Amino acid sequence: MHATLPYLENTDFPALQRRGASVLQVNLGYLCDLSCVHCHVGAGPNRTEVMDRATIDDLLAFIDAGGVTTLDLTGGAPELNPHFRDLVAAVRERGLHVIDRSNLTVLESSGQEDLAAFLAEHGAEVVASLPCYQESNVDSQRGKGVFDTSIRALQRLNGLGYGQGTGLVLNLVYNPLGPSLPPDQEELEASYRQHLTREYGIAFDRLFTLANMPIQRFGSLLISQGRLAEYLDLLRGAHKEENLEGVMCRDLLSVDWQGYVYDCDFNQMLDLPLPGDGGRPHIRDLIDRDLGGNPIAVREHCYGCTAGQGSSCGGALS
Repeated sequence: MHATLPYLENTDFPALQRRGASVLQVNLGYLCDLSCVHCHVGAGPNRTEVMDRATIDDLLAFIDAGGVTTLDLTGGAPELNPHFRDLVAAVRERGLHVIDRSNLTVLESSGQEDLAAFLAEHGAEVVASLPCYQESNVDSQRGKGVFDTSIRALQRLNGLGYGQGTGLVLNLVYNPLGPSLPPDQEELEASYRQHLTREYGIAFDRLFTLANMPIQRFGSLLISQGRLAEYLDLLRGAHKEENLEGVMCRDLLSVDWQGYVYDCDFNQMLDLPLPGDGGRPHIRDLIDRDLGGNPIAVREHCYGCTAGQGSSCGGALS
């Protein structure tokens, strides 16, 4: 696991309590076909950490106990987990909403030619990372040729009915290229829609803007540039109390590739377990547990979720 970063330890971020756990966000592993500079997970092609079948079964047992309405799958590239399709099919049979957080390029990779069709068949929502609508910016953050591959993947999804008002939901995700807050989500969505429609005939449902977290690969980049303190000051200075009500950790449980549970994906990367459980609880330990009212582990990075218009896995909060 990853160690908590000392520069995040001392914080006066407001105390938070969770409402429950209606969303189960699961990291299926750090294996990915990309190595993006902003990645807070540190995922890449050489990572070997992948969730096994026994842990998948623990997830299903937790879901069967009731309360979860949405399974949110992430990684790495979650689709590269060998049990990804079995899990999606099993959860859809149970009537849950499924979100696949895709980097898009995986849809065009060898052996995954039918992946987009599988997602459409099972009605999975696709939340696709596209950090800019300009080729040079995307390739500088994600690697040469990634933009063109992403455009082809989006066109493939559109051809299957995604983003067309058919009920197959396609949302895009924007990340700033550096240590700055995202621009206004509605205004940027309009720019994305205009450009992608005009240049590539691409349609989508919503654009989510996410702030970059000062942890893992992006945190290391800030340290190497001598800009970490500047970025942390930016986040703190832009904090808005009204965003506290909508932060994702109030209703979400984050599960790592081994089945251990955290308040959010960022806390998972920092090895900050659920408070008050005397260690790292596993998903199997929480079956039939009511988590409502439990405290949430907060550190300095939490200002990344409340700065400006706010930031969550579902985009801006205000």
